[in-house]
Amino acid sequence: MTTHEGIRSAVSTDGDAPLNNRVHHVRSGELDGYAAISGSTVGSKKLWMGLVENPPLSATDNHHHGASEAGIYVVSGHPVFVYHDGTQEVRITAHPGDFVLVPPNVPHREENPDPEEPVVVVIARTTQEPIKVSLPELYQLKEAETETEAQAQAR
Repeated sequence: MTTHEGIRSAVSTDGDAPLNNRVHHVRSGELDGYAAISGSTVGSKKLWMGLVENPPLSATDNHHHGASEAGIYVVSGHPVFVYHDGTQEVRITAHPGDFVLVPPNVPHREENPDPEEPVVVVIARTTQEPIKVSLPELYQLKEAETETEAQAQAR
């Protein structure tokens, strides 16, 4: 792992809990894989942020991220976010400067249909764990399915 400016193992005056009272700076090029801000890089407790690049003519599998919300900022390229609204497949084409929210438990996939330009996005999510539940197809999850999956992930 890369050592980042401002990271120290600080301990509270009573010796119990570590303090996280410093501003952390992660420079361009110092990411730990995709992760820039995470528990393992800067001691973040509730936030994960990273940079992801999808090559030309690529697509992820159909998946969801369990209880994690994902906020996405498009840096470059024109990603297509695909999900099912319960009636039909919906395709959202995003452009540089756009933001996209993927709510918890929403099956989706990301596509880069461009034959030449990669897609670069910054992702922020509300869990530290890299939750990815692959699915055979896109469909709208029902409440009972999300509860069952949450219970299975808690084990």
